[in-house]
Amino acid sequence: MGEPAGIGGEITVKAWLMRHGKNLPAFVVLADPDRLRAEAESLGQRVPVQVIDSLDQVDDLFETALPVLPVHTKDPVEAGLLNAFNAGAVLESIQTAVRLARDGQVAGIVTNPIHKGILYEAGFKHPGHTEYLADLCGIDHDPVMMLMAQDLKVVPLTVHIPLKDVPQAVTADLLHDKIRVTVRAMQQDFGIAVPRVAVAGLNPHAGEGGSIGSEDLDVIAPALDELRAEGYVIAGPLPADTMFHEMAREEYDIALCMYHDQALIPVKTLDFHGGVNVTLGLPIVRTSPDHGTALNIAGKGVARPDSLMAAILAAQKIASHRNPVT
Repeated sequence: MGEPAGIGGEITVKAWLMRHGKNLPAFVVLADPDRLRAEAESLGQRVPVQVIDSLDQVDDLFETALPVLPVHTKDPVEAGLLNAFNAGAVLESIQTAVRLARDGQVAGIVTNPIHKGILYEAGFKHPGHTEYLADLCGIDHDPVMMLMAQDLKVVPLTVHIPLKDVPQAVTADLLHDKIRVTVRAMQQDFGIAVPRVAVAGLNPHAGEGGSIGSEDLDVIAPALDELRAEGYVIAGPLPADTMFHEMAREEYDIALCMYHDQALIPVKTLDFHGGVNVTLGLPIVRTSPDHGTALNIAGKGVARPDSLMAAILAAQKIASHRNPVT
């Protein structure tokens, strides 16, 4: 479902309408069916929204109707207007999706964007979507956020923290943990037997031998040497400003960056509308559009479904690697 006042419903309806052009696999929506009908009506589109009570119905229905497992909002939804009374439905949809995935009833889940602020008002205790999914899956390690677009896959080492706090957060333990999880996921989810990892430096020119900051020389390089000694294929620390042009991207399978914008700017520049957020290290497949709730354009009919459709296709690809047809 995602945030019901955002663009999640609109892009879901549009994705179903464009299912043939993008060759999307059959999917079921966990949302309020009345809200989806209203979204379709506002777009002037005829979208048969079909409530189902069994996932066995999805494949037969998907060609002619949008299958929905109902998750009803408590209050009526007004586009662009947040309502804490509907936060429970948002969380219920996530909980149900995770349960279905863990039970093997669906190949994976694709989460529409949530609004953490309104969830916090309703008592949400987790830092974000990813941490909540990890808790629901019962894992005892931190999952890893990966962004992908076209031929680029990027993991930020640190995520939503102030830039001034990044140098202290860059530690050998964090580098070891994230690279290990990332490499396992590249093997399991993308079928890359020996993943090549490119690691960006923290400072300009990767510190230039310590003359522009000491972290690259004193922290990052030794941590990477330890991983290389274990057999990991790693390049770096590398100057971040030369890592993302077309020829450079041919030299690695995934890049690890030191902070949020260092990772996300190249992805969004390469394919702003088609980026995908993938959670690595979960026992289930989870992807998401690489954008937010877009409350400012909700209800206007202008939201693009590109990222959602890319996320659906990415989930299908990852699931096929985890469970190959024999």
